[in-house]
Amino acid sequence: MKAFVFATGNKNKLNEINQLIGHQFAIKSLADFGFIEDIPEPYYTIEENSAHKAQFFYDRYKIDCFAEDTGLIIPALNGEPGVFSARYAGEQKSAVDNMKKVLKNLKDKKDKSAYFKTVVSLIIDGNIKSFVGEVHGEIKKNSAGSNGFGYDPIFYYPQKKLTFAQLSAVEKNEISHRAIAIRKLATYLLTLL
Repeated sequence: MKAFVFATGNKNKLNEINQLIGHQFAIKSLADFGFIEDIPEPYYTIEENSAHKAQFFYDRYKIDCFAEDTGLIIPALNGEPGVFSARYAGEQKSAVDNMKKVLKNLKDKKDKSAYFKTVVSLIIDGNIKSFVGEVHGEIKKNSAGSNGFGYDPIFYYPQKKLTFAQLSAVEKNEISHRAIAIRKLATYLLTLL
């Protein structure tokens, strides 16, 4: 089985990736290389941060890899939290605090629409290719569900009439932004085998 490195330290994301394509590819993580530091995210777009994380790992180890960056984008908040989704309420990266800040900032806005955007950047032999996934929904003022992570408890998906945190991992992996981008990645990787 062909192995690829997913340049992340986020165990939740690693689990999702393994559920999605772990049956097709052996997915290694940063921990497999003893890499425990956070890869910097110095840019102001999801695309740039995704590419930077992959390039950062590739430059250090010269191993084919992929990385991703994801943001929750809320038009009524001028695209916030966007690229700052993980640290929207501060560097402590608290999901609860992040959700509270979103709800506070969105309180007086009529438009509650939002979408998740994931960009996966793959580097093979030094060449980079990106894959994008988006899923649209709205922000609910009351959190619901205990599955998932991040903003999932307040991200309502109208087609299922549930928040992402109310969906099972299997249900979420059928429709999520990350799943869409990762399926595009897997399709591309299979053409290379």
